[in-house]
Amino acid sequence: MTEENPLDPTSTKQEVPGGEQEVPEEQEVPEEQQEAPRKQNGDCSEKPPDKPPAPAEEAGFVHPEGGWGWVVMLSSMWCNGTVFGIQNSFGLLFVELLKRFGTENDADLRFRTAWVGSLAMGMIFFCSPIVSIFTDIFGCRITAVGGAAVALVGLLASSFVESLGLMYFTYGVVFACGCSFSYQPSLVILGHYFKKRLGLVNGIVTAGSSVFTILMPYLLSGLLSSLGFQNTLRVLCTLIFVLILAGFSYRPLLPPKPKSSQSGQSRLRQVFNTNIWKSVGYRIWAFGIPAALYGYFVPYVHLMKHVEERFGADTNKEVLLMCIGITSGIGRLIFGHVADYVKGVNKVFLQVSSFFVIGVMSMMIPLCNIFGGLIAVCLLMGLFDGCFICIMAPIAFELVGADDVSQAIGCLLGLMSVPMVAGPPIAGFLRDKLGSYDVAFYLAGIPPLIGGVLLCFIPWVELKRQRAEKKEAQSRDQDVTQKMIEQEKTRENAKSKELDSVV
Repeated sequence: MTEENPLDPTSTKQEVPGGEQEVPEEQEVPEEQQEAPRKQNGDCSEKPPDKPPAPAEEAGFVHPEGGWGWVVMLSSMWCNGTVFGIQNSFGLLFVELLKRFGTENDADLRFRTAWVGSLAMGMIFFCSPIVSIFTDIFGCRITAVGGAAVALVGLLASSFVESLGLMYFTYGVVFACGCSFSYQPSLVILGHYFKKRLGLVNGIVTAGSSVFTILMPYLLSGLLSSLGFQNTLRVLCTLIFVLILAGFSYRPLLPPKPKSSQSGQSRLRQVFNTNIWKSVGYRIWAFGIPAALYGYFVPYVHLMKHVEERFGADTNKEVLLMCIGITSGIGRLIFGHVADYVKGVNKVFLQVSSFFVIGVMSMMIPLCNIFGGLIAVCLLMGLFDGCFICIMAPIAFELVGADDVSQAIGCLLGLMSVPMVAGPPIAGFLRDKLGSYDVAFYLAGIPPLIGGVLLCFIPWVELKRQRAEKKEAQSRDQDVTQKMIEQEKTRENAKSKELDSVV
């Protein structure tokens, strides 16, 4: 999607407040002085140096708002559902891995096994900044198809692995990296086909993960019981193969950017954009969210095993993941609509509320002595999980602007990979040492509460920045007005002296 640059250098005229005269050309404030206050205040809408103007054909591009775009939307939905449906259902695979690669007498079995799923989820996010660069260079179709092919190789190789060490590499690294490279282009390509309907289409695509999270537990449970672990992974390979075919539908429509005579340093600065880090609000957001996520993925990995230990192996544990999937989809629709009515960075308070609820619900899991209580907990967790996910992009737009939002989200996802990887193994370690998951779930609820408190500072910081910018803008206007007055006085004095000399 192309957007007009508000800092277009062609529009440099300034009008005197309340007057009709324009600032004389010789009195015009240099561009460097105009941009200095923005840099001091951490404004991320700063125009990168040497940025070429948008080509005429791109400026006149009209999004089809349908047609082949509906096929692209379904392909993106399949990608979203396949990637996160498998990841969110890892708790069932975790139980099978415990049976396959160890016994109950192993002192650190859960700690070692949890690394498989946590590495996979972490690598999906860790690769996001790299995937953004590959997408810009090679395009959505090549990146997505290549990533899906790598994911297929990794998942197929995992079905032949006989040790946890190799499973870390084949499933946790290769399969996850391929999923990351196929997932992100599926969202970028939507902007080629939709503009007015982009919000609706994004909602449908992201709902794919909820649909697959509802269905995948029952599919995996049936496959594991009838075919075994290895053949189950091979059946899942068919889903990834369809993902390869879906990637071929990502036909780009936006005209390619013309090659410019930029220096290597300028191109490097565009690829590795540092403007986003000049915003104090974004810095708080980028470190507050990862701080809240150390316990986020723990229920997805360990809840199934906890249910087996608490209520027995015959308990219908798959219904818990189904509840999370259903309410997560509902939450994305509800809170996505609510966010449209919340102004500016105050949308952050929606994420704050979601973290508070997720943290409290994680602490409630060990207290549920009846299965119905766990269902209620999972319903609430899923609802506010959908809230947390659906407003990430709107908040990024508010903090850094439209020009830098892609890399802002990519960097955030990369930072999120650290807690995603660390959380589940720590919970498994506590279970191995203490004999139950109670302490692990209690501790998993603390980081979301801390992260929510940190995010509360963002609206205050942004309000302070806006006031400072407004004050400096007023000061600049006053300076320009004063210069105009002084110049007018100089002209009048010159005219009076000229008249005196004539007399």
